[in-house]
Amino acid sequence: MRLRKTINADLSMFLISITALIIIGLIFIYSSSSIYALEKFGSASYFVKKQCIGLALGIIALLIARFIPLDLIKHLSPWLFMGSLALTSCTLLSRFSQNIHGSSRWLNIAGFGFQPSELIKVSFVLYLAYFLSKRINRASSFIHNFLPFLCILGVTSAILLLQPDFGLTVTLTLTGCAMLFVADFQTRNLLYTLLALIPIAGTLIFLKPYRLKRILTFLDPWADPQGAGFQIIQSLIAIGSGRYSGLGISHSKQKFFYLPMQHTDFIFSIIAEETGFIGSCFLILLLIIMLFVGYRIAWRMNDPFCIFATFGFVTLMSLQAVINLTVATGLAPTKGIGLPFVSYGNTALICHLMMVGLIMNMVDSTSFDMR
Repeated sequence: MRLRKTINADLSMFLISITALIIIGLIFIYSSSSIYALEKFGSASYFVKKQCIGLALGIIALLIARFIPLDLIKHLSPWLFMGSLALTSCTLLSRFSQNIHGSSRWLNIAGFGFQPSELIKVSFVLYLAYFLSKRINRASSFIHNFLPFLCILGVTSAILLLQPDFGLTVTLTLTGCAMLFVADFQTRNLLYTLLALIPIAGTLIFLKPYRLKRILTFLDPWADPQGAGFQIIQSLIAIGSGRYSGLGISHSKQKFFYLPMQHTDFIFSIIAEETGFIGSCFLILLLIIMLFVGYRIAWRMNDPFCIFATFGFVTLMSLQAVINLTVATGLAPTKGIGLPFVSYGNTALICHLMMVGLIMNMVDSTSFDMR
């Protein structure tokens, strides 16, 4: 009974941190996008209204994921993974895809646009958790365990890179390797894989001039302050302008068409500008709570599938947050990855809330140990 109360307290803290992130997201999506939305769509609340629709759909997705029998989720995970791969592959067909900012990551069916690669995040973690739970006693086998994982990762990466979506490819790769590490796979194989990926990543960067340009811009954004370096420079100006306590909510200056993608990839810059160091630290604290409590919940579970899936979901969301924050602060090259629960994006919000629903489902469906 005491253990169950402890788990419920952890889950409550996990949900409170995510709820706070969503509320912050709604506030600053409106604040950061109001000028742009008024200019382009004639309504300052255009984007926040759409995000509210995504939130409503996300809550529905959370409830569905929360109450689906866990055994059914386990058995369907391979089919969900293959289905999401097939759906993402449709973005490579010009008939269905919608090209935005040079990438074909969106499908437009009957006027409804969505990003199917977000579904891969959910299905990839579920399928890998299912895969690992079936092979937990044979973790040292390269042929039966590690090689199939490389095939799964290779097919997924190939489809994502063709869109192209280099950022998500890196995120899923790191998440997958982290899950294998927790599953007690041989560290040697993981290390060799990561080392082999370095020249592959370098080749992929040099094959696409825009990727190489992003690396060079990251190293010296001031080399082209009015061109390639403009976005990151404006982001740093926004963060620096916030100082200790910020300019005040809705008082951002960078949102007046200085900082591109201010309500998506660079929303943290606007948050830092308007709330300063204090607000930025509070946001980061919420993300740390989500990570720490999520890992603690996963660590106490008894079911291997639930352990791996919960760990994978928390790792994936946390990696996205780290990448987004490092990009906004100039510590990493620009990537098209939003801040989970905060950045504008209906498909991303729906899928992240689906992950939360699945974690809630696993908490209710498995037993725990006090570790």
